[in-house]
Amino acid sequence: MTREMTGAGMVLQALKDQGVKHIFGYPGGAVLPIYDEIIQQDDIEHILVRHEQGAGHAAEGYARSTGRPGVVLVTSGPGATNMVTALTDAMLDSIPLVCITGQVPTHLIGTDAFQECDTVGITRNCTKHNWLVRDVNDLPRIIHEAFYVATSGRPGPVVIDIPKDVQFATGTYQGPTANPAAAHKSYRPQIKGDLNAVRQAIELMASAKKPVFYTGGGVINSGPHASQLLRELVQLTGFPVTSTLMGLGAYPASGANWLGMLGMHGTYEANMTMHDCDVMICIGARFDDRITGRIDAFAPNARKIHIDIDPSSINKVVKVDVPVIGDVGHVLEDMVRLWRSSGAKADPAALKGWWAQINQWRARNCLAYTPNNDIIMPQYALQRLAELTKGRETYVSTEVGQHQMWAAQYIGFESPNHWLTSGGLGTMGYGLPACIGAQVAHRDALSICVAGDASVLMNMQEMSTAVQFNLPVKIFILNNQYMGMVRQWQQLLHGNRMSHSYMESLPDFVKLAEAYGGVGFRVEKPGELDDAIREMIAVDRPVLFDCRVANLANCFPMIPSGKAHNEMLLPDEANDEAVANAIGSAGKALV
Repeated sequence: MTREMTGAGMVLQALKDQGVKHIFGYPGGAVLPIYDEIIQQDDIEHILVRHEQGAGHAAEGYARSTGRPGVVLVTSGPGATNMVTALTDAMLDSIPLVCITGQVPTHLIGTDAFQECDTVGITRNCTKHNWLVRDVNDLPRIIHEAFYVATSGRPGPVVIDIPKDVQFATGTYQGPTANPAAAHKSYRPQIKGDLNAVRQAIELMASAKKPVFYTGGGVINSGPHASQLLRELVQLTGFPVTSTLMGLGAYPASGANWLGMLGMHGTYEANMTMHDCDVMICIGARFDDRITGRIDAFAPNARKIHIDIDPSSINKVVKVDVPVIGDVGHVLEDMVRLWRSSGAKADPAALKGWWAQINQWRARNCLAYTPNNDIIMPQYALQRLAELTKGRETYVSTEVGQHQMWAAQYIGFESPNHWLTSGGLGTMGYGLPACIGAQVAHRDALSICVAGDASVLMNMQEMSTAVQFNLPVKIFILNNQYMGMVRQWQQLLHGNRMSHSYMESLPDFVKLAEAYGGVGFRVEKPGELDDAIREMIAVDRPVLFDCRVANLANCFPMIPSGKAHNEMLLPDEANDEAVANAIGSAGKALV
């Protein structure tokens, strides 16, 4: 399809041709031509946010919960710079975003014009690629290319910077090509894994005495088929499986082989299994520091297989024995087929002994906590939330902090794309807008944000967005009146000197919800919790749920920074002397 239209018209037509149904954005002078096109059509719904960072995180929640790219439209200058945090967050967590920014007219670029900034320069290091469009006839090609780059290979964010005069200019629109990969000679990610490498991986797996699958967000990014293949491979092999924070849901939490999350706040059984394994199969994860602990003590006796679509991730942090570069779904398909056809089997006696050891670690019950009849323990609050939302189509986002780790520990995810959290960047303020993005994509589902009283305030203004668009999101605040994780580290590492981590002037969240036009709940006693959660779920409006929890509860298990997986701090061991011995001076330096 080719026809004459304005640059602004091209933007809307290209988005429609890419199958876009929703845009998250905030208008400004440099994008008014595009907004004028938006109001004259009904195919794409625009969600007006209250801050550009909120737009970015909402688009992330939309993308993570659907597997489709999130689309953002913001103006020049501060509109673009306010997107930097969300772009960086999406870059680290491999979330496909297409961000369209306005720019001053081309003849004013470089003159320090009103609301001008070097958007391409500023976003170069936090995007997969970015473009400054100077010719309206290049605009359609660039938009289609942007969607291809954002969604192929390792997904990530892209930016298209469009000067205002290009939006007004008239040119020839061309639709997307039938095979975008063929049109991109410079960007062709490797999809299929090398079969010889896959065979080596199968042989190594069959020789294992103490194997473990270490899975990450790459399994989810590859699509539902990859999660199904992972489950099939786990069943075929009988191997234990664990996951990073970003990979939760790829394998069901109710599965017999599930060890729970691993890493700094992972389970005892997952971390001990990783430490003692002799063959590690890393699938779609990148060996980041929250997972590995001390590198020279990370799985010291293991031979390592690493499956990843990003070649730069191979041997970047941990040297591996069998690298397999390719899309997780394609590689898992080959692995399942070759495992079946070769009749491969791990040593059954060794595997039985390995599971006996794992079950001893499981018996440690590392997520146990002391219940309290008078004060709501945060762990209990999340257990009740998980129990009372069972059987529903539920999407859970989080802010960042203790509540995030507790949610990962106590809410079991049975399927991919239902867990939305900021992993690599650890962005406070992510959860509420991400919850909105998921609700936009799944209008009839239950969308819940597990939040802390500190981080939820970072983008609280997006409650107004939820009210305007009738999005009945539930913001479940574990209110301990602290920046909980900061306070925990100050207690453990800085002599209990709680420097600026106490929120001395928190708002009344019930009144705040009502001020926005939503509904507020406050619960202070364990016995009141179940009925209040049921009522929260039943309300068809945005909710702020102020759950008052124990102020000084700490998040355990925990691997102190700079320590190995077998040097975990468990809840019943975490007295002051044990903490001091476990952390030591090296841990202080590495936090």
